[in-house]
Amino acid sequence: MTRTQRGTKDTKAASVDRLGRRIVFLFLVSFVSFVSSVSFVRSAHGQMVDGPASAGVKREPGTPASQIPKALREIGFDQRLDEQLPLDTPLRDEQGRAVELGEYFGKRPVVLVFAYYDCPMLCTLAINGLSSALKVLSLEPGADFEIVTVSIDPRDTPAAAAIKKAGYLERYKRAGAANGWHFLTGDQPSIDRLTKAAGFRYAWDPETKQFAHPTGIIVLTPDGRMARYLFGIEYGPRDLRLAIVESSAGNVGSPVDALLLYCYHYDPMTGRYGVAIMRAMRIAGAATALALGGFIVVMLRRERRTLNPRTLDPRTLEP
Repeated sequence: MTRTQRGTKDTKAASVDRLGRRIVFLFLVSFVSFVSSVSFVRSAHGQMVDGPASAGVKREPGTPASQIPKALREIGFDQRLDEQLPLDTPLRDEQGRAVELGEYFGKRPVVLVFAYYDCPMLCTLAINGLSSALKVLSLEPGADFEIVTVSIDPRDTPAAAAIKKAGYLERYKRAGAANGWHFLTGDQPSIDRLTKAAGFRYAWDPETKQFAHPTGIIVLTPDGRMARYLFGIEYGPRDLRLAIVESSAGNVGSPVDALLLYCYHYDPMTGRYGVAIMRAMRIAGAATALALGGFIVVMLRRERRTLNPRTLDPRTLEP
Protein backbone atom coordinates (compact mmCIF):
# COMPACT_ATOMS: atom_id res chain seq x y z
CA MET A 1 0.00 0.00 0.00
CA THR A 2 1.43 3.34 -1.02
CA ARG A 3 1.77 6.29 1.28
CA THR A 4 -0.96 8.06 -0.70
CA GLN A 5 -3.38 5.17 -0.21
CA ARG A 6 -2.54 4.95 3.50
CA GLY A 7 -3.10 8.68 3.84
CA THR A 8 -6.45 8.46 2.09
CA LYS A 9 -7.47 5.52 4.27
CA ASP A 10 -6.44 7.37 7.42
CA THR A 11 -8.38 10.42 6.26
CA LYS A 12 -11.51 8.34 5.71
CA ALA A 13 -11.16 6.66 9.12
CA ALA A 14 -10.73 10.01 10.83
CA SER A 15 -13.76 11.41 9.02
CA VAL A 16 -15.92 8.43 9.98
CA ASP A 17 -14.73 8.75 13.55
CA ARG A 18 -15.63 12.44 13.59
CA LEU A 19 -19.05 11.68 12.10
CA GLY A 20 -19.70 9.02 14.72
CA ARG A 21 -18.81 11.41 17.54
CA ARG A 22 -21.10 14.06 16.07
CA ILE A 23 -24.02 11.63 15.81
CA VAL A 24 -23.57 10.47 19.41
CA PHE A 25 -23.33 14.09 20.59
CA LEU A 26 -26.45 15.10 18.68
CA PHE A 27 -28.34 12.09 20.00
CA LEU A 28 -27.47 13.04 23.57
CA VAL A 29 -28.46 16.66 23.00
CA SER A 30 -31.75 15.61 21.35
CA PHE A 31 -32.51 13.20 24.17
CA VAL A 32 -31.91 15.88 26.80
CA SER A 33 -34.06 18.34 24.82
CA PHE A 34 -36.85 15.80 24.54
CA VAL A 35 -36.79 15.05 28.28
CA SER A 36 -36.78 18.77 29.02
CA SER A 37 -39.77 19.33 26.74
CA VAL A 38 -41.69 16.54 28.45
CA SER A 39 -40.88 18.03 31.85
CA PHE A 40 -42.02 21.44 30.64
CA VAL A 41 -45.27 19.98 29.32
CA ARG A 42 -45.99 18.30 32.63
CA SER A 43 -45.18 21.49 34.53
CA ALA A 44 -47.37 23.57 32.23
CA HIS A 45 -50.19 21.09 32.62
CA GLY A 46 -49.97 21.35 36.38
CA GLN A 47 -50.13 25.12 36.22
CA MET A 48 -52.93 25.42 33.70
CA VAL A 49 -55.50 23.05 35.15
CA ASP A 50 -55.84 25.13 38.30
CA GLY A 51 -59.25 26.67 38.47
CA PRO A 52 -62.76 26.23 39.75
CA ALA A 53 -64.23 22.79 39.56
CA SER A 54 -67.58 24.43 38.93
CA ALA A 55 -68.96 27.93 38.73
CA GLY A 56 -71.07 27.70 41.83
CA VAL A 57 -70.42 29.16 45.26
CA LYS A 58 -67.40 27.74 47.09
CA ARG A 59 -67.53 27.32 50.86
CA GLU A 60 -64.65 26.86 53.23
CA PRO A 61 -64.04 23.31 54.49
CA GLY A 62 -66.16 22.62 57.53
CA THR A 63 -68.67 25.38 56.81
CA PRO A 64 -72.22 23.97 57.07
CA ALA A 65 -74.54 24.64 54.16
CA SER A 66 -77.02 26.26 56.53
CA GLN A 67 -74.66 29.20 57.01
CA ILE A 68 -74.70 30.01 53.29
CA PRO A 69 -77.57 32.28 52.19
CA LYS A 70 -80.29 30.29 50.49
CA ALA A 71 -80.03 32.35 47.30
CA LEU A 72 -76.33 31.54 46.99
CA ARG A 73 -76.92 27.83 47.52
CA GLU A 74 -79.09 27.71 44.42
CA ILE A 75 -76.77 29.34 41.88
CA GLY A 76 -74.23 27.75 39.56
CA PHE A 77 -73.63 26.31 36.12
CA ASP A 78 -74.90 22.90 35.04
CA GLN A 79 -72.88 22.18 31.93
CA ARG A 80 -75.13 21.00 29.12
CA LEU A 81 -72.40 20.22 26.63
CA ASP A 82 -73.63 19.43 23.12
CA GLU A 83 -77.26 20.14 24.09
CA GLN A 84 -79.41 22.45 21.98
CA LEU A 85 -80.37 25.97 22.99
CA PRO A 86 -83.95 26.86 21.99
CA LEU A 87 -83.27 29.24 19.13
CA ASP A 88 -86.95 30.10 18.62
CA THR A 89 -87.07 31.93 21.96
CA PRO A 90 -88.62 35.42 21.47
CA LEU A 91 -86.58 38.41 22.70
CA ARG A 92 -86.03 42.10 21.95
CA ASP A 93 -82.84 43.71 20.72
CA GLU A 94 -81.37 47.01 21.90
CA GLN A 95 -83.50 48.89 19.37
CA GLY A 96 -86.72 47.37 20.72
CA ARG A 97 -87.20 45.12 17.69
CA ALA A 98 -88.82 41.72 18.30
CA VAL A 99 -86.31 39.01 17.42
CA GLU A 100 -85.72 35.31 17.90
CA LEU A 101 -82.45 34.10 19.35
CA GLY A 102 -81.82 32.05 16.21
CA GLU A 103 -81.26 35.25 14.20
CA TYR A 104 -77.75 35.38 15.65
CA PHE A 105 -76.90 31.78 14.82
CA GLY A 106 -76.40 29.79 11.65
CA LYS A 107 -73.08 31.03 10.29
CA ARG A 108 -70.64 31.58 13.13
CA PRO A 109 -69.95 30.45 16.71
CA VAL A 110 -71.68 32.52 19.39
CA VAL A 111 -70.31 33.71 22.73
CA LEU A 112 -73.31 33.87 25.10
CA VAL A 113 -73.36 35.94 28.29
CA PHE A 114 -76.15 36.02 30.87
CA ALA A 115 -76.23 39.26 32.87
CA TYR A 116 -78.53 42.08 33.90
CA TYR A 117 -77.94 45.67 32.96
CA ASP A 118 -78.06 47.40 36.36
CA CYS A 119 -75.92 44.75 38.10
CA PRO A 120 -73.65 46.64 40.51
CA MET A 121 -70.70 44.27 40.43
CA LEU A 122 -70.37 40.74 38.98
CA CYS A 123 -72.01 41.28 35.59
CA THR A 124 -69.85 44.31 34.91
CA LEU A 125 -66.70 42.47 35.95
CA ALA A 126 -67.57 39.44 33.78
CA ILE A 127 -68.34 41.50 30.69
CA ASN A 128 -65.24 43.62 31.29
CA GLY A 129 -63.19 40.42 31.44
CA LEU A 130 -64.74 39.22 28.19
CA SER A 131 -64.05 42.57 26.52
CA SER A 132 -60.41 42.49 27.65
CA ALA A 133 -59.92 38.97 26.27
CA LEU A 134 -61.60 39.89 22.98
CA LYS A 135 -59.23 42.82 22.49
CA VAL A 136 -56.29 40.43 22.33
CA LEU A 137 -57.87 38.15 19.74
CA SER A 138 -57.25 38.70 16.05
CA LEU A 139 -60.67 37.17 15.35
CA GLU A 140 -63.27 39.71 14.28
CA PRO A 141 -66.80 39.99 15.75
CA GLY A 142 -69.49 39.75 13.13
CA ALA A 143 -67.12 37.93 10.78
CA ASP A 144 -65.63 35.08 12.85
CA PHE A 145 -68.07 34.94 15.77
CA GLU A 146 -71.08 36.66 17.36
CA ILE A 147 -71.50 37.90 20.94
CA VAL A 148 -74.95 37.74 22.51
CA THR A 149 -75.68 39.21 25.94
CA VAL A 150 -79.10 38.27 27.37
CA SER A 151 -80.52 40.01 30.44
CA ILE A 152 -81.88 37.76 33.18
CA ASP A 153 -83.96 40.64 34.56
CA PRO A 154 -87.38 40.94 32.86
CA ARG A 155 -87.53 44.58 34.03
CA ASP A 156 -84.59 45.52 31.79
CA THR A 157 -85.68 47.52 28.75
CA PRO A 158 -84.24 47.88 25.24
CA ALA A 159 -83.19 51.40 26.24
CA ALA A 160 -81.09 49.99 29.09
CA ALA A 161 -79.62 47.44 26.68
CA ALA A 162 -78.72 50.20 24.21
CA ILE A 163 -76.92 52.19 26.91
CA LYS A 164 -74.99 49.11 28.00
CA LYS A 165 -74.04 48.30 24.41
CA ALA A 166 -72.81 51.83 23.72
CA GLY A 167 -70.54 51.66 26.77
CA TYR A 168 -68.96 48.37 25.73
CA LEU A 169 -68.54 49.39 22.10
CA GLU A 170 -66.58 52.38 23.39
CA ARG A 171 -64.45 50.01 25.45
CA TYR A 172 -63.99 47.30 22.80
CA LYS A 173 -63.35 49.57 19.78
CA ARG A 174 -63.13 46.81 17.20
CA ALA A 175 -64.44 47.07 13.65
CA GLY A 176 -67.61 45.01 13.28
CA ALA A 177 -68.42 45.07 17.00
CA ALA A 178 -71.55 47.18 16.50
CA ASN A 179 -73.05 44.50 14.26
CA GLY A 180 -71.45 41.55 16.05
CA TRP A 181 -72.29 42.24 19.70
CA HIS A 182 -75.97 42.12 20.65
CA PHE A 183 -77.65 43.10 23.93
CA LEU A 184 -81.07 41.48 24.32
CA THR A 185 -83.96 41.60 26.77
CA GLY A 186 -86.98 39.35 27.25
CA ASP A 187 -89.94 38.48 29.44
CA GLN A 188 -89.73 35.99 32.28
CA PRO A 189 -90.87 32.89 30.29
CA SER A 190 -88.20 33.53 27.63
CA ILE A 191 -85.52 34.09 30.26
CA ASP A 192 -86.50 30.95 32.14
CA ARG A 193 -86.49 28.90 28.96
CA LEU A 194 -82.99 30.01 27.95
CA THR A 195 -81.34 29.83 31.36
CA LYS A 196 -82.78 26.39 32.07
CA ALA A 197 -81.60 25.05 28.71
CA ALA A 198 -78.12 26.52 29.22
CA GLY A 199 -77.81 25.25 32.81
CA PHE A 200 -77.51 28.79 34.21
CA ARG A 201 -78.92 28.72 37.77
CA TYR A 202 -79.58 32.07 39.41
CA ALA A 203 -81.89 33.43 42.10
CA TRP A 204 -83.39 36.68 43.29
CA ASP A 205 -82.16 37.76 46.72
CA PRO A 206 -84.93 39.79 48.41
CA GLU A 207 -82.59 41.04 51.14
CA THR A 208 -80.15 42.75 48.78
CA LYS A 209 -82.72 43.19 46.01
CA GLN A 210 -80.22 41.81 43.53
CA PHE A 211 -79.81 38.67 41.46
CA ALA A 212 -77.38 36.07 42.76
CA HIS A 213 -75.83 34.35 39.78
CA PRO A 214 -72.68 32.53 38.63
CA THR A 215 -70.11 34.20 36.41
CA GLY A 216 -68.94 32.77 33.12
CA ILE A 217 -69.58 32.63 29.41
CA ILE A 218 -70.81 29.92 27.08
CA VAL A 219 -69.45 29.34 23.59
CA LEU A 220 -71.97 27.73 21.23
CA THR A 221 -71.71 26.15 17.80
CA PRO A 222 -73.28 27.91 14.81
CA ASP A 223 -76.30 25.61 15.06
CA GLY A 224 -76.88 26.51 18.72
CA ARG A 225 -75.33 23.66 20.71
CA MET A 226 -73.46 24.38 23.94
CA ALA A 227 -69.83 23.62 23.21
CA ARG A 228 -67.67 25.19 25.92
CA TYR A 229 -68.18 26.86 29.31
CA LEU A 230 -65.52 29.31 30.54
CA PHE A 231 -65.89 30.25 34.21
CA GLY A 232 -65.00 33.29 36.28
CA ILE A 233 -64.72 37.00 35.58
CA GLU A 234 -61.50 36.86 33.56
CA TYR A 235 -60.98 34.66 30.53
CA GLY A 236 -57.65 33.69 29.03
CA PRO A 237 -57.43 34.88 25.42
CA ARG A 238 -56.00 31.49 24.44
CA ASP A 239 -58.89 29.63 26.07
CA LEU A 240 -61.44 31.92 24.44
CA ARG A 241 -59.82 31.65 21.02
CA LEU A 242 -59.57 27.85 21.17
CA ALA A 243 -63.19 27.62 22.30
CA ILE A 244 -64.35 29.74 19.36
CA VAL A 245 -62.15 27.88 16.86
CA GLU A 246 -63.19 24.47 18.15
CA SER A 247 -66.88 25.42 18.16
CA SER A 248 -66.63 26.52 14.54
CA ALA A 249 -65.67 22.97 13.43
CA GLY A 250 -62.67 24.27 11.50
CA ASN A 251 -64.36 27.21 9.79
CA VAL A 252 -62.54 29.77 11.94
CA GLY A 253 -58.85 29.97 12.76
CA SER A 254 -55.50 29.07 11.24
CA PRO A 255 -53.36 25.91 10.91
CA VAL A 256 -51.59 27.02 14.10
CA ASP A 257 -54.94 26.89 15.91
CA ALA A 258 -55.50 23.37 14.61
CA LEU A 259 -52.09 22.35 15.99
CA LEU A 260 -52.87 23.95 19.35
CA LEU A 261 -56.20 22.12 19.52
CA TYR A 262 -54.27 18.88 18.97
CA CYS A 263 -51.98 19.72 21.90
CA TYR A 264 -54.66 21.16 24.21
CA HIS A 265 -57.96 19.71 25.35
CA TYR A 266 -60.93 21.25 27.13
CA ASP A 267 -61.42 20.23 30.75
CA PRO A 268 -65.09 20.62 31.82
CA MET A 269 -64.07 20.53 35.49
CA THR A 270 -61.99 23.70 35.21
CA GLY A 271 -63.59 25.36 32.19
CA ARG A 272 -60.13 25.77 30.64
CA TYR A 273 -57.89 24.23 28.04
CA GLY A 274 -55.02 22.16 29.43
CA VAL A 275 -52.08 20.43 27.79
CA ALA A 276 -52.80 16.98 26.36
CA ILE A 277 -49.57 15.47 27.66
CA MET A 278 -49.42 12.36 25.47
CA ARG A 279 -50.14 14.32 22.31
CA ALA A 280 -47.53 16.93 23.17
CA MET A 281 -45.00 14.16 23.88
CA ARG A 282 -45.70 12.59 20.49
CA ILE A 283 -45.11 15.90 18.73
CA ALA A 284 -41.93 16.54 20.74
CA GLY A 285 -40.66 13.03 19.98
CA ALA A 286 -41.43 13.34 16.27
CA ALA A 287 -39.72 16.74 16.12
CA THR A 288 -36.64 15.31 17.87
CA ALA A 289 -36.47 12.34 15.51
CA LEU A 290 -36.84 14.56 12.45
CA ALA A 291 -34.13 16.91 13.68
CA LEU A 292 -31.77 14.02 14.38
CA GLY A 293 -32.49 12.35 11.04
CA GLY A 294 -32.05 15.58 9.13
CA PHE A 295 -28.72 16.28 10.80
CA ILE A 296 -27.44 12.78 10.04
CA VAL A 297 -28.41 13.13 6.37
CA VAL A 298 -26.70 16.49 6.09
CA MET A 299 -23.53 15.25 7.81
CA LEU A 300 -23.38 12.11 5.64
CA ARG A 301 -23.63 14.17 2.48
CA ARG A 302 -20.94 16.52 3.74
CA GLU A 303 -18.60 13.65 4.63
CA ARG A 304 -19.14 12.04 1.23
CA ARG A 305 -18.15 15.25 -0.49
CA THR A 306 -15.08 15.46 1.76
CA LEU A 307 -14.01 11.87 1.04
CA ASN A 308 -14.58 12.11 -2.71
CA PRO A 309 -11.09 11.80 -4.37
CA ARG A 310 -12.11 14.42 -6.89
CA THR A 311 -12.59 16.96 -4.10
CA LEU A 312 -9.39 16.12 -2.21
CA ASP A 313 -6.62 18.71 -2.40
CA PRO A 314 -3.61 16.99 -4.06
CA ARG A 315 -1.30 19.10 -1.94
CA THR A 316 -2.47 17.22 1.19
CA LEU A 317 -1.38 13.87 -0.22
CA GLU A 318 2.28 12.94 0.09
CA PRO A 319 3.95 11.40 -2.99
